[in-house]
Amino acid sequence: MKETAPDLNQRIADRVRELRASESLSLDALASRSGVSRSMISLIERGESSPTAVVLEKLAAGLGVMLASLFDVSAAAAQAPSGPVARRDDQLQWRDPASGYLRRNVSPPGVPQPMQIVEVHFPPGGRVAFETGARDLRVHQQVWVLEGAIDITLGEERHRLREGDCLAMQLDRPTMFHNPTRKPTRYAVVIASETTLRR
Repeated sequence: MKETAPDLNQRIADRVRELRASESLSLDALASRSGVSRSMISLIERGESSPTAVVLEKLAAGLGVMLASLFDVSAAAAQAPSGPVARRDDQLQWRDPASGYLRRNVSPPGVPQPMQIVEVHFPPGGRVAFETGARDLRVHQQVWVLEGAIDITLGEERHRLREGDCLAMQLDRPTMFHNPTRKPTRYAVVIASETTLRR
């Protein structure tokens, strides 16, 4: 799906606002829960910011959803269920303004299943560090390298994955993705979630 940055920013804005309302959270409450400043959340909800993957991951954790959910069309904007097939040309792509990595939501949007598939193109030397800790949504991921190599650090553990390798992980610790090579890396991420009890 060839959406421009302003279109995507507006989609993210609508979705964050919708999810915050569904949780009955004030801007201050979401700021406290996510670690993202109230002013930044306000800018994002007005579509006036191009948030990074790190900021979006914090918001997703604070809202109790997976990162990919922030790219869904809001309920108000959805015309009708899109069906069980997501055609390649219709799959949403988003580039992280900080690292330059490109993520494509492969899974059909709006299908009520607990897993999602994302494809990532990671540039040479690229690095993204997520501070994710424990959250209300238990998120499991498997990262399958299709081309190139990637280093993934989970807390204190570091894994070097090469083409064909697959890592099973849970998003409950700080996580860093780093392409240590001079070539782009392409990998698929299968994400599954289950709700845990709020502490």
